[in-house]
Amino acid sequence: MTCIKCEKPVYCSNFCKNHFENYLENKVRKTIRKYKLCGKKDKVGVAVSGGKDSTILLYILKKLGYDVEAITINANIGNYSKESFNNLTEFCKKYEVTLHNIEFRKEYGHSLCYIRDVLKEKGHNYQSCMICGVLKRNLLNKYSKKLGFDYLATGHNLDDEAHSFLMNIFRNDTNRVYRGGPISGIEKNKNFVTRIKPLYQVSEKESESYSKVKGFKVKYTKCPCSVDAFRREFREMVGPYSEKHPDAIYNIMKFYMSEFYTKKDQFKGATVNICENCGEPTSKKVCKNCEIIENFKK
Repeated sequence: MTCIKCEKPVYCSNFCKNHFENYLENKVRKTIRKYKLCGKKDKVGVAVSGGKDSTILLYILKKLGYDVEAITINANIGNYSKESFNNLTEFCKKYEVTLHNIEFRKEYGHSLCYIRDVLKEKGHNYQSCMICGVLKRNLLNKYSKKLGFDYLATGHNLDDEAHSFLMNIFRNDTNRVYRGGPISGIEKNKNFVTRIKPLYQVSEKESESYSKVKGFKVKYTKCPCSVDAFRREFREMVGPYSEKHPDAIYNIMKFYMSEFYTKKDQFKGATVNICENCGEPTSKKVCKNCEIIENFKK
């Protein structure tokens, strides 16, 4: 096959390498404009992990002229975290982006793996990804406010969002379903830094292809602590089908956008509590982050 723009061989999404780069960057630009994610005068924090998605997101936003700074939450998972952080440091230095490094050991006194193991010994069988996700989200919101970010951009791609939607259906978690979309949450709240997803219409394949054509030094392997994660199990279940039927992922998200995202307004006005321990927003008296840390210290 040849590129739909020229006679060169197809690299990805019916484009050659050069035209694919332009295509994907334009897709991100259009997503930002369509959903009014952020403006050029906004200070945008980009949550980076050292993986392909967050790295290409940071690069494209910088290239498009947005005022960006990178923030990474380092869970101190041995060589995996060290290599990821080294890659991020090198990348941000090359492209002149400020990088803020927030470490579990400095914030919680220990690495993710140690916290998980101690909790398990005490009878709390939390999955690693659940602990990591809760603690990271807390730190991201806390430091995004401290650093004065108007928005926090995350590297969730089209496949990630389709999987999340289906996972929430499996769990009958309608609350989380309505909190999804290119702009996370139901409505803006002064206690939250609004999270946006500029890669919302970029597929997993497109993200990886862009990362490779740009030659970015990133981690393509899964986190070693995610072996017991529901998302990983779910991806392994759904993955083979979506590979045979690539349109399935797009169709799932078209359905989500028409039947759920457009109906978020009906949930506006819900009360957001403040955690009585840490002062961060929560739906309960004590946030999940504090619950986990309290169980760890008992």
